[in-house]
Parts: sequence; structure tokens; C-alpha cells
Amino acid sequence: MLTLLADLGDLLRFHPAYNAATVVELARLAAPDARTLLWATPEDLEHPARFAFESALYSLEPSYPDWHWAELEQQSLFRILGQYKSGKERLNGVRDLERELYTRLTAPLSAQTVYSSEFLNAVRDHHRQVAALLEEGPATAHREKRLEALTHLLEGREGVALVSLDDVAELLERLPNARLPELAGFAPGESSRLRALADRALRLEENDDLAALLGAMMREDGDALTPRAELEYAASGAYLSVGDLQSAKTLLEQAGHAQLEHPRYLFGLVYARLGQVRDALLDREGAVRAYRATLALNYAPQAALEVAQKGLSTPFRLEGEI
Repeated sequence: MLTLLADLGDLLRFHPAYNAATVVELARLAAPDARTLLWATPEDLEHPARFAFESALYSLEPSYPDWHWAELEQQSLFRILGQYKSGKERLNGVRDLERELYTRLTAPLSAQTVYSSEFLNAVRDHHRQVAALLEEGPATAHREKRLEALTHLLEGREGVALVSLDDVAELLERLPNARLPELAGFAPGESSRLRALADRALRLEENDDLAALLGAMMREDGDALTPRAELEYAASGAYLSVGDLQSAKTLLEQAGHAQLEHPRYLFGLVYARLGQVRDALLDREGAVRAYRATLALNYAPQAALEVAQKGLSTPFRLEGEI
């Protein structure tokens, strides 16, 4: 049998009860001895689930068709449709549907919600309504053809596959060997809880209780999916948001000395932010070292590289500083 795990992309960062660590927990439950994941969702080198599965020492097997050409074709057609009244009306209808789906996807989600018939059918109905507005073909990035190609890649396979939430309902119908994860008695574990803490700190909101959030994170030792160094990095952002530069610097320097192989993205983010904090503390020499350390890494997120490149040419200053 092939267990299909639903991928929410970056929205995994928004759900304490269904985040990247939760997906790993479900994979372990579905196939305890498996150490290979079929990556049957669009390629993204900075995908939260990619980092989580790599940190859990899974091998990721590409199992998604190359569909970049169709996405470019869709973008081109959308530009053309936007030039005509009837085309604008159709695109506005699609945007309304996308807003409805986004509202559903950003409401609190758990595994029980995501894999429910009601939820999966609502996602499938969304795509049916979009197809009714745009017609199957270039405007839908040849969705039916892509599903056929994806089905061909997955048919007869066993183990666990991560697939886009958009495709789960259709693949269940097309693949006789496919199933959803068994959720009887399932609840997110410690890895999900730690991941939720870090995700929450990385997207601070105006009314957050920073003291409570920082206290909760700093009591934790972390785990393989969300190590202590990542919690320190996340906490540094909270200190930076209130102007406590010294505390942010201390945490970033601690995180930067951690002996870790995973998650791969972490040190790029740590060094880039450390450069900014040192700049704000008027330690230009130390800031330049941190920016250069970011650029010297074999892997660093694009956002970290951009911060480091900008920081080398222009010293970082906090908003409001001269």
C-alpha cells in the first residue's frame, strides 16, 4: 500500500496541530521501517517538510512531473486574459474562489480535519469550480494531464508519498493501492509541539505575549527536527523585535556554535541575522565576518543570502536609526 500524506506547503508553518513535524510523525506511523519518502509535490528547496524529513534522515525520491512549462504557459495566458473584460471577469471569479480556499486552509487544522472527507471534497470542489471558469487546459496548467503523469509515477509504489493537498482526493480515486494515514488514536507528538513553538516565534504578531513565548522556548532542549539552536534563532527574533540587541546577539552566537548537520537552512539564517545585530550594535567588523560566513556556506536560504549581500555593501540599521 501507498500512504498519501497531504502537503500544505508554507502553510504547514501556520498550524500547531498539522505542521512539518506532524507530517513526519504520520510518515513514521504509516511505515515505521521506511526511510525513503516519495516526494510527489512541487519541488521547493526551502520547503518546511523537506527540511523536516531530511532532519529525520529520510531519503527523498523525486516523484513529481516537471510541470514548469505548464505553469509558465498559465502565467502567460493569465496576462492575456487580464487585457479583456470577459477574461478579467473569469480571473476575478478565480480570485474569489482562491480567497475562499485560503480562508479554509488558514483556519485551525489538525490531521483529523485535513484527511476528513468533507475537507478533501471541498478542495476537490474548488478545483472543479476553477476548471468550470477557465476550462481545462493552459489556464489550469493542464491539471488533468499533470494528474495523469503523477498517477503514472506513483502507481504500483509502496511506502509513503508526500502529495499536494490539491491532489489527494483525485489520487485516491486513480491509485487502487493508495490510502490515507490511519488516524485512530493519533495525536501530534513532542516533535510537533516543538515545531509549533518555533513556527510561532518566527511569525510574531502584535499582541503576542513575548515573555511567555520566550520562556516556553528557552525551557526546551529541542530535538532532531527542531534543535535547540533553531529555538535560539527563533527567540532572537523576538528579542530583536523589542530592541534587545544584546540578548539577540547572545542567542545567535550560541546557535552559530551548535554542532549540527540538520536542518540545513539554519546556519545561513543565523549568520545573516547575527550580521544585522552586530551592525546595529556598531560592530561592523563582526558584522562583515557574519555576512561572509553566510555567503561561504554550501547551502543557505535565498533570503539569508540576500541579507548578507546587502549587509556587506550597506551596514544594517534598526528602523528609525540614522
